[in-house]
Amino acid sequence: MSKTKPPRETIFHTERDWGNLPPLPRKFYLQPTVAVARELLGRVLIHHQPLGLTAGLIVETEAYLANDPGCHAYRGRTPRNDPMFGEPGSIYVYQIYGVHYCLNLVTQPEGVPEAVLIRALEPLAGLELMRRRRGRTLLKDLCSGPAKLTGALGIDLTHNRGDATRPPLWVASDARRDGEVAAGRRIGLGSHQGAQAPLRFVLAANPFLSRRLRD
Repeated sequence: MSKTKPPRETIFHTERDWGNLPPLPRKFYLQPTVAVARELLGRVLIHHQPLGLTAGLIVETEAYLANDPGCHAYRGRTPRNDPMFGEPGSIYVYQIYGVHYCLNLVTQPEGVPEAVLIRALEPLAGLELMRRRRGRTLLKDLCSGPAKLTGALGIDLTHNRGDATRPPLWVASDARRDGEVAAGRRIGLGSHQGAQAPLRFVLAANPFLSRRLRD
């Protein structure tokens, strides 16, 4: 008799000592930004706070380049985008609609304004804390979007200019990449902002994406 396959939550959300997973080194973020965006897929984003630890598998990213019309720093340095000019592995958080936040990891040498937006996570640890923060119970709805994941992990403007190569908010060097990596157009950009560039990267078969790739 064949055994019943356990639900995904049982398979992928087993208890681990998440807080002791080592971070990616700073040199990782010195790779070409597109390479960083691809290589972040399957890594674990961890946030360790007094309220508890939350973590998720990175399943969707977008790359933003210095010569890219969709990049915040395309027209030069401003107080808002200044963190993008920081050292590789630093954190750039910005606010949208006055209430939500987006998490970016800075790439390239200091002074070169490029970054990777973390667009979606597969929740791994701290699920009940995520549910309380988001006011949602459905696992797929906790981190399936850039503002959703920052809400679930408790990330806000206080993390702007932080360092993703060390706690309390970091990307672990461990990787678990299931399935094919696919590229497509970024979300929410107009044609004048480089919308056609294939700079969005996803674990194509993962059910926790913000949305499927467009044709």
